[in-house]
Amino acid sequence: MNRHNPQKDLEKVLFTAEQIQARVTELASEVEKGCEGDEITVISIINGALIFTADLIRRIHLPLRLDCIRASSYENEKSPAHTPKIIDSVRLEVEGKHILLVDDILDTGNTMHTVRNELMEKSPASVRTCVLLDKKARRKVAFEADLVGFSIPDSFVVGYGLDFAERYRHLPCIGILNSEKE
Repeated sequence: MNRHNPQKDLEKVLFTAEQIQARVTELASEVEKGCEGDEITVISIINGALIFTADLIRRIHLPLRLDCIRASSYENEKSPAHTPKIIDSVRLEVEGKHILLVDDILDTGNTMHTVRNELMEKSPASVRTCVLLDKKARRKVAFEADLVGFSIPDSFVVGYGLDFAERYRHLPCIGILNSEKE
């Protein structure tokens, strides 16, 4: 059987699985401190934030509800191809609820800005944002996440939910993709 090791497609590993898991545990504690025991509704922007969200919520020791929202902006490109579109919105009632909006990466800021605005129209009690990665160099919208796992350079990264053309999401680490694989 010919097995491909996708980690060999990485130019460099930025964060190991162990580093990521340690930071996710810290982020869960930060979420709890900001909630004062209140129930939170976690809204995950999928597909990218799926793995991060799963690991994060297992470490949050508060009552919580989970829903997902699907937004599209990258398609099969390295840069956002268009203004983000909400493809599938939340189904839970969020009016009067404390929301934690979770995404894998804050890049241009367009997706988080668009999704947060949609949620604000539903009159929640509060909306806090949490991202695993923050790439400030590419910001086009004045948006800062409330909670950030790691700041990264202006490189194209994959792994731990982040993809290139729907590949590499399953890697346990986060790394820079070799340019010949793009």
